[in-house]
Amino acid sequence: MSFKAAAVQMCSGVDPVKNAAAMARLVREAAGQGATYVQTPEMTGMLQRDRTAARAVLADEAHDIIVKTGSELAIELGIYMHVGSTAIALADGKIANRGFLFGPDGRVLNRYDKIHMFDVDLDNGESWRESAAYTAGSEARVLSLPFAEMGFAICYDVRFPALFRAQAVAGAEVMTVPAAFTKQTGEAHWEILLRARAIENGVFVIAAAQAGRHEDGRETFGHSMIIDPWGTVLASAGATGEAVMVAEIDPAAVKAAHDKIPNLRNGREFSVEKIAGAIAGGVAA
Repeated sequence: MSFKAAAVQMCSGVDPVKNAAAMARLVREAAGQGATYVQTPEMTGMLQRDRTAARAVLADEAHDIIVKTGSELAIELGIYMHVGSTAIALADGKIANRGFLFGPDGRVLNRYDKIHMFDVDLDNGESWRESAAYTAGSEARVLSLPFAEMGFAICYDVRFPALFRAQAVAGAEVMTVPAAFTKQTGEAHWEILLRARAIENGVFVIAAAQAGRHEDGRETFGHSMIIDPWGTVLASAGATGEAVMVAEIDPAAVKAAHDKIPNLRNGREFSVEKIAGAIAGGVAA
């Protein structure tokens, strides 16, 4: 069964209430274009580098305004509403970078906590230590929906192909990658990573992104995308500003891709042995 999917591009600020209102406006626009599945970016609810200020406005899942608004939008519009992720306060004082998929009745069908923490030092002087504040997830799931089998990832997860392969082997036809990619890493790798995950697994990839200069001073790459199993970009947004991309997703294209390149079936287990090469007469022995 084919369906219309939307990737919503945002430029979230430091106020969850304002971000919830922006999300609602863009999701309604996507549904107005016929989308029955709508995805928002990573950290839809707030982008705030000052962790003290962030903690002051964080809420647990039961009281989070983005969770509440996402559920209400699903009911109002009769859609599958995917909040790509938002920051959720945990009982131990840490934070979850958690995505939610709501069904048309407003119930949570799936939660996904980002598994891989973005702990890096970039050439431009930016330094990120997600693990200092966030608790990493440890569970991947493939969700059976009426229109497709769906897998989940968030942002930095895209650099770990084993996560995508495991979900594809488990039957995922659509992989979701909501993100807040930095401008520097996005310029280098965003599109090629997304297209590679689609091609190597023969799946659709839907990636809603944060875009532009944010209130906390950071700059994200944007270029939200929807990609088919052959690696073709079906829809793409620009580098800055809000946007809504809609594309037709036909799971039959996944089977067609697997029939052409059956690498999921052809995969074999193997061992890796690290050996030392002895040099004799200038030639490796």
